[in-house]
Order: sequence, then structure tokens, then C-alpha cells
Amino acid sequence: MIIKNVKVYTESMEFVSKEIAIRDGRFAEVKDADPTEEVLDGEGGYAIPGLIDLHFHGCKGYDFCDGTKEAIARIAEYEASVGVTAIAPATMTLPVNELEEILAVAAAYKEEAKVSAGADLIGVNMEGPFISEEKKGAQDARNIISCNEDICRRFLQASGGLVKFVGIAPERSENTKDFILKMKDQVHISLAHTNADYDTAMEAFKAGADHAVHLYNAMPAFTHRNPGVVGAVSDSAHVNAEMICDGVHIHPSVVRATFKMLGADRIILISDSMRATGMPDGRYTLGGLEVDVTGNRATLASNGALAGSATNLMDCMRTAVLKMGIPLETAVACATRNPARCLGVYGEYGSITPGKRGNAVLLDRELKVKAVIKDGVRL
Repeated sequence: MIIKNVKVYTESMEFVSKEIAIRDGRFAEVKDADPTEEVLDGEGGYAIPGLIDLHFHGCKGYDFCDGTKEAIARIAEYEASVGVTAIAPATMTLPVNELEEILAVAAAYKEEAKVSAGADLIGVNMEGPFISEEKKGAQDARNIISCNEDICRRFLQASGGLVKFVGIAPERSENTKDFILKMKDQVHISLAHTNADYDTAMEAFKAGADHAVHLYNAMPAFTHRNPGVVGAVSDSAHVNAEMICDGVHIHPSVVRATFKMLGADRIILISDSMRATGMPDGRYTLGGLEVDVTGNRATLASNGALAGSATNLMDCMRTAVLKMGIPLETAVACATRNPARCLGVYGEYGSITPGKRGNAVLLDRELKVKAVIKDGVRL
């Protein structure tokens, strides 16, 4: 396949007018083009790498924690259809044995789905159960436990290596530092649903934690006398931070300020989407709790607290650009390159580079999806 008449997003975070070649499912050098190859006209729009969502729960009526291969397959199909060609779904705070079963199903799905028209399953982001009651959000408090090395290893083993992030609330346990020191070389340790103050968060980051789950949400407010987790992230250059730019979770001014504070290299756009994404308004469930969805706002039926989002990552990226003033070149990096690097798959995903998987999305000048190419095949 040759894609012509298009502005191609490059590894230097700029758009360059040139052609793209994809052969045998991978990006290739255009100079070796065969005149008989299929040609796709980009019509003067943009070509970007397939997006990578490393924190979301579900869509189209399915949730990753349904624990079935069918759920993962349907989720993967929808995500690919909107330009998200690789995924690392998130778990909820459920009983340990149930989480092990969910992870085992994901490992089996990964083994069987070698090549798929749906998004590639390239990781799992464990949002629970090692979180805090105070900042549990839409997580079920009955299943919250303190971080435990043996249980964490059980999760890693059950997933067959798919678990890439394990979230913790560092203030919950006296052995948090030891946990981080023992596990940080096996999996990324993130701060998630935590009530930690600045000093506690800094201690965790100094011990080796290197990721923050949906910055600003489910953590203490960032104020001038109590900077909390956000301040600790700012002061820890090795820490990457997720942000939900759906127009609901974070004010546009705060999004812009965060990009100035952290820089484009450390921010990862996520959707945190739940099963209502791509579905009509109504009542759904998340982690066993009832959630009411109106438009792209999802709230717990019990208390009105935000309960994930109902917006896919492509729409979040578009919102960041068109409604929050983030440059397109920056937003694309935060939805492609940065998550690929965090997941350790930048050699295969995250840029339009010869040799990498041939996953690309063609956008028009209003950033609407014109075509999705997965492994060199137009979906």
C-alpha cells in the first residue's frame, strides 16, 4: 500500500508532506515502491500513527473486567474502528482471585490473537486493588487491600507478562518502600487513587515508582501550600503522568498549565473510558457499581462522583487540540509515542517508521477520521 497526498507525522514531532509505504504489514521505504501497489489518497489531510490507549475499561457495552475473550475482542474491534490500534485496558478493584482469572483470560486471548483486525492487546494497567478508601472514586471499597508483593507476583504470573502497571496508594502501608524496591524492576509502579501528601508521594517516586494514574483525579488537590501528588510528579523528572482530556475531568486551563509544567515528553493522553463509550445514554456498570451516563459524562448513581469517561481516546485527543489549545503535534505524541515508550513497545508501535507495525490513521483537516490502516490493511 502507498499513501500519498498526505502530511505525515514524523518522529521529530512535525508534519511533513510525503508518501507512506506499507508492505507485509509494516511501514517500508517508499523508494522501493511497486507500480502495481494499492494507492490510497490522503486528500491533503494528516497521517498519524495508530493511537495507543494505556488506561481505559471498556466500550460498546463491554468491560475488560467482564473476563471473557469475547469482551476483549469486541473492545478491540471498536477501538480500532476509531483509530486506537493498540490497547492496555485497566482493571478495577475486585477480589484477588477474580482479578487473576481476568488476567489469565487476557493472556489466553493475547496468545490466540496473533494478528487481528482489532486493536492489539499489548498490556494491562492494574488500577486496583492496592488503592485508598479516601480516593476510591468508582472503585469498590470492599475489595481494597494494601500493596502485597506476593499478590502482585500472582498478578504478573497470571497475565503472562501482560501487566505493565500496578497502581498503589503509598500512604496505606508501612512497607510501601520495600514493595516498590522489590517490584519496580518487574513492573511499572504507579500512584493511583491515593490520598498521599507531597512527602509520601516523593518517597515513593524516589524508591522507583515512575507513573501517575489520571493526574488530578482521585488524588489530593494541587494547592500552593499542599502540592500533593501533582507537585511530587512535577518534581520527579522520571515520572510520567496520565491525563483525561475529555472536557469533563480536567479544566482546559489546567491541561494547558500541566503541559507547561511537565512538558510534552511526560504526559500520556488516556480515555479512562467505560462500557458506555459508543453507546446511548443510560445506566451502566463499572466495577460492579451502577453508573449513569449522559453525553460524555459518567457518574456513580449512588453519589454523583465521576466514574471514568464515555469518550474514546481519539475524541480526547481531538478535544485537547480543538477545545484546549494543545498543538496537534504535541497531542499526537502524547497519544502515540509516549504510551508506546511507557509500555516498552516503541520498537514496534508509536511512530510511522520503516520496520514498525503498519498502523496509521488518516485525518481530515478538522481531525475527523477518514481511514484506519491496521497492519497495512484498511479497516
